[in-house]
Amino acid sequence: MILPILIYGHPLLRKRCLEIEKFSNSNQINSLIQNMYDTMGQAQGIGLAAPQIGISLRLFIIEYNNFYKKKFKQVFINPKILKIYGSYLITKEGCLSLPNIIENIIRKNHLIIEYYDENWKKYKQHFHGLLSIIIQHEYDHIEGKFFLDHISDQKKLFLHNQLKKISAKINPNPNNRLHF
Repeated sequence: MILPILIYGHPLLRKRCLEIEKFSNSNQINSLIQNMYDTMGQAQGIGLAAPQIGISLRLFIIEYNNFYKKKFKQVFINPKILKIYGSYLITKEGCLSLPNIIENIIRKNHLIIEYYDENWKKYKQHFHGLLSIIIQHEYDHIEGKFFLDHISDQKKLFLHNQLKKISAKINPNPNNRLHF
């Protein structure tokens, strides 16, 4: 089932998400994961976090085809980034919750992450390059952050009016203050 994607300005997107209990109803979790893949596919995204569809849980998915046409598809339940390191990469990032905004973001290109998959198998893995960047982006969502939190204050001021318009779709109150 395709679910609506929350847009920048929705308060849930700024909250740190809750862990999923290991013995939660697996049918519900699997249904949620499938709905997330359906939603992400329809929106033509490469990653989607549960809070983006209104669910405050520490869960995100990635489905990505790299330049070598090698497919990476993974569910991350209760992930914990253990280490971010390496050289800095500048990449263009966009977000399904921030339509029509793409910005250059600087992130380190290696990470070590611990997580469970949809079968509750535990992993501790190293990722590098673009996959590391995608994981960091999705991880930010479950921490209540956006990729815009990684840009300069000057750039935020430049984007202020555009962000205000996006946020107004959620909260039409003109006195609503934006949270960067």
